[in-house]
Amino acid sequence: MLKKIFFQIHWFLGISAGLILALMGVTGAIYSYDQQILKLINQDSYVVQAQASPKLTPAELYQYFQKKSPEIKINSITIVKDPTASSTVNIQKEGERRGYNMMVNPYTAEVLPEIKGRGFFQFVQQLHRTLTFGPVGKQITGACTLILIFFVLSGLYLRWPKKHSWRQWLFVKPKLKGRNFIWDLHAVVGTWVVVFYLILACTGLYWSYDWWRDGMFKIMGVERPQPQMQGNTGTRDESPASPNRNAESRQHANMSREHVRGAGEHDQKNNKEHSARISPEQISYALTQTWTGFNQKLGRDYSSITLTLPKKADNNIELIFIDPVPQHERARNSAVYDYQSGSIKKLELYEDKKLNEKIMSSMLPVHRGSFFGPVYHFFAMLASLAMPLFFITGWMLYLKRRKQKQLTLAARQQLGNHHIDPDAKPWLVTYASQTGVAEQLAWRTATRLQEAHQPVQVKPVQQLTQQDLTESPQILFILSTYGTGEAPDLATNFEKKFLKTSLSLAHLEYAILALGSKEYPNSYCAFGHRVDQWLKQSGAKALFDVIEVDNANPTDIQNWNQSLIKATKLDLQSMNIEKTFDQWILEKRELLNPNSQGAAAYNIELKPTYDALWQAGDIAEIQPGNSKQRIQAFLEKHHISASTYVESLDIKIGEALWDKDLTVEVEPFANVEHLLEQLPTLPTREYSIASIPSQQILRLTVRQQFDQNGEFGLGSGWLTQHLDEQSKILLRIRTNESFHLIGDNRPIICIGNGTGIAGLMSLLHSRIRHDYTENWLIFGERQQAYDFFYQDTISAWQTTGMLKRLDLVFSRDQLEKRYVQNVLIEQADQLKQWIAKDAVIYVCGSIEGMATGVDHALIDILGEHHVDELRQQGRYRRDVY
Repeated sequence: MLKKIFFQIHWFLGISAGLILALMGVTGAIYSYDQQILKLINQDSYVVQAQASPKLTPAELYQYFQKKSPEIKINSITIVKDPTASSTVNIQKEGERRGYNMMVNPYTAEVLPEIKGRGFFQFVQQLHRTLTFGPVGKQITGACTLILIFFVLSGLYLRWPKKHSWRQWLFVKPKLKGRNFIWDLHAVVGTWVVVFYLILACTGLYWSYDWWRDGMFKIMGVERPQPQMQGNTGTRDESPASPNRNAESRQHANMSREHVRGAGEHDQKNNKEHSARISPEQISYALTQTWTGFNQKLGRDYSSITLTLPKKADNNIELIFIDPVPQHERARNSAVYDYQSGSIKKLELYEDKKLNEKIMSSMLPVHRGSFFGPVYHFFAMLASLAMPLFFITGWMLYLKRRKQKQLTLAARQQLGNHHIDPDAKPWLVTYASQTGVAEQLAWRTATRLQEAHQPVQVKPVQQLTQQDLTESPQILFILSTYGTGEAPDLATNFEKKFLKTSLSLAHLEYAILALGSKEYPNSYCAFGHRVDQWLKQSGAKALFDVIEVDNANPTDIQNWNQSLIKATKLDLQSMNIEKTFDQWILEKRELLNPNSQGAAAYNIELKPTYDALWQAGDIAEIQPGNSKQRIQAFLEKHHISASTYVESLDIKIGEALWDKDLTVEVEPFANVEHLLEQLPTLPTREYSIASIPSQQILRLTVRQQFDQNGEFGLGSGWLTQHLDEQSKILLRIRTNESFHLIGDNRPIICIGNGTGIAGLMSLLHSRIRHDYTENWLIFGERQQAYDFFYQDTISAWQTTGMLKRLDLVFSRDQLEKRYVQNVLIEQADQLKQWIAKDAVIYVCGSIEGMATGVDHALIDILGEHHVDELRQQGRYRRDVY
């Protein structure tokens, strides 16, 4: 309840005070570098040509202006040791209660151009402190600053109870989408700026409330100074209400605008009352004696010094000087010099102060961050600039939450009209998917059960807990087998955690839909069968035998649906995976490895007949066909004329047979329609895409395959041999989310062999388009002279620095065969360094030999637990076959 209350207050204050805090953050960031910006844009005022002669002394500058402009009333004079730095003469001026800084040439006393931009920064300062609304605005900004402290503390409280690793606390996860990414950005960046915002808020309130300022002095153990007189209103950088004058303002009152703010602080009325007490000659004498004597007596170096002109003949002059390398812009030393006796009567060094005294006498540098050094100052400025981020993301989260509530309400109202049997036992549908097919079937199965009024929950198998298994009465497992009998990458933890243990599952009824490919007869649907065996050993009861699905075959899927209907007695609608193919044109076919010892590999370039989109890592699924020779041989075998017309399809028999499996046994048929009914469609073939949409071509890398009779494989034969260039081909893009490219500039390690280079090329093309250079490619083939696919492109990437590392290994180029896994072992230290930098590993190529070898090498180098963590974090991704 307390957490909910804090959350409600947090978001309510965020959408109400967030805009003002965003404005304060931006203006504060701008004002924190006002002096640096002013100097940058006013070089003709701050910088002069160094000369061989010494700079004019304060007395000489005073005498110059007494002669040239006797009406000018000078408050102070600042001399900077840098030969190229101008001097500053602070004078009385109407409307400038702290005096006006006049920049002069230190060698000629020529008045330099007026500083541009002062008015802008004065406006920014007022906007930051009072929103330009005076006392009312000051109260608003003060209240918002208090709210900022609440944001920081409540944000930490709302996040702290969650179990996060330090990476989750401190690193934004760009792979997240939608609301999850917005929340992660809001929370992680908020964690980064916690310290900055607490310091900014606590010090900012120094100028907002007297009670807060009193408390700061008390907590810091520093006596709060009282103002010297009512007329003194603080330095240029202090609020007009600030009473901190004795310890801070006396030091700063006469400093020049660019080196020492607020020079000429003495009130003009007070100046007039005392002007008769000391003559210009006496002032000139005092300046001369002080300049000579103080420099001799001081015994330490300084970067600039300010002499306040005496107002009465008491033999004293106040000085402020800055160390050669000051801690910050307010780290000033003060002194009182008796020019008659030639002695320093009072000397206060900033370095001698205690830390608490330094903090309380330097509140502005602490607030803006310069007190802690230039690095912290810079990051404090960035933190201030980030303030609008929280306002924007907070509003986005609020609007999304509001929309979600509306959708939830609508869904509940809809569910009210859709009856769920209260007496029905709940179903848990779980899936293990590598490329998304099992997930799709899981959701379709759940939908059919819900339509039959059954309560259903869907979970990926990696999220299953022991409680799910021991308490769920009915579970449907939809499990893909990957590679040569392996579990999908994300399901490996489930297999290690449960399949090697024994549970009592006598209460459980289950069914398994196992997905696989008969191209791997020795491991066909192996993962599904392993889970089935474990469930039976644990005492669970199967609703029916494992249903096997070969390459998403519709008939197999309908078998699953019918088996569920029979076992549950429910009226379930039919389900299928709908495949819609589009027409593409075979634009180009090029042999990549002439004279190679291995089978021919081709670069296939396809052009869409429409605007096609895909992502790096996606799959191209093609519908292969039969060669003209095979169709002709089939027609001759069954004594069918090539001119026979199929009336139902309005085409000739040869065209109707183009995508049919002509190897199956057929029963005697009365007509060609009956024949076609017996012939299933050829299975589709999938290939990794080697290009990205901006290249305006879809590129595949296809190696010719042969069956035991020496005939071309379905897909490779169709693409590399049977299909003529400029012919049409049926193709669909299938998203392969588990191999998609990360969306940020973290390093990636691409590992592959043979035609597996295709999937890696698409990833690298996309990275290079984004100017991400932290890329490492490890590629292996037979011989470099013949089998270095896409050599020109890869070499160009390496030359231009887009590939930070390139490791090539060609197994037949030396007596002892070497493979990519050998390179990994040899580069183990480099691999660990890249992984420590949050690198993501991508593996593409053959499952036998390469992918298995790489997996073993990674386990040897990083440890099995670490490799499993990389899988779960999406940092070990595979597209292997």
